[in-house]
Amino acid sequence: MSAPASIAHDPTARLDSLVWRGDRLAAPAAPGLPTGHPPLDAVLPGGGWPRGALTELLLPHPGVGELSLLLPLLARVGPQRWAVCIAPPEPLYAPALAAAGVPLERLLLVEAASPAHARWAARQALASGSCDVVLLWLADADMGALRRLQLAAEENTTPLVLLRPDSLARQPSPAALRLALAALPGGVEVRILKRRGPPLTDPIAIQLPGLAAAGLQSSGPRSAPVVLSPRPGSRAGLASVHALVRPLPSRPGPAGIHPGAQ
Repeated sequence: MSAPASIAHDPTARLDSLVWRGDRLAAPAAPGLPTGHPPLDAVLPGGGWPRGALTELLLPHPGVGELSLLLPLLARVGPQRWAVCIAPPEPLYAPALAAAGVPLERLLLVEAASPAHARWAARQALASGSCDVVLLWLADADMGALRRLQLAAEENTTPLVLLRPDSLARQPSPAALRLALAALPGGVEVRILKRRGPPLTDPIAIQLPGLAAAGLQSSGPRSAPVVLSPRPGSRAGLASVHALVRPLPSRPGPAGIHPGAQ
């Protein structure tokens, strides 16, 4: 295939289209998915969450505001599509999700018996081609397992977000984007540990209106870590979309995911 005329007559333009320079943000093949937080979009390649790639959110403990940060992404799940949450450490608070515009009928909650089981479930969700976003709470994974997750996200052009302890920040990762989060009054502090672009040394303060009032944040470690503060009856709103994933050795693949099973 011949090069476009503009490139053929301008070698510099051709070079710029093929090479990413480390002193500027990379230009991904497709625009990023808007985070819903303009200060964060402004410093991310593509202007948002990377599509078809692995993103890591590193947390000092669950409940610092990570799901509040992700609510705009969950709220944009399309008709006949799914947002999948795999192995959250505590029940999600359905009323807060609904108040933020997340369509609960399109939210698939997956319980996993082990980290390996959770990783398997994530790969099946990505391979199904029916998910707009997959969230996976995961601490136990070596580089090989992370590479398989990254490859699955790339092959199926679906964003995969891993929520992991910040003690893993120094471990290598194939993730396209790594963010370290910390709680702030009424918001969350975001430090960019890795992006396809120059380093960003200063943290970003993201305000999350109504976060504390909605019970979406904990201010410090708890004996039972929370993601969204559990309240009496908090599981009820998600009962219709609860799912238990059971690996089927003789029939691997999406058939092993059973929506509605208890």
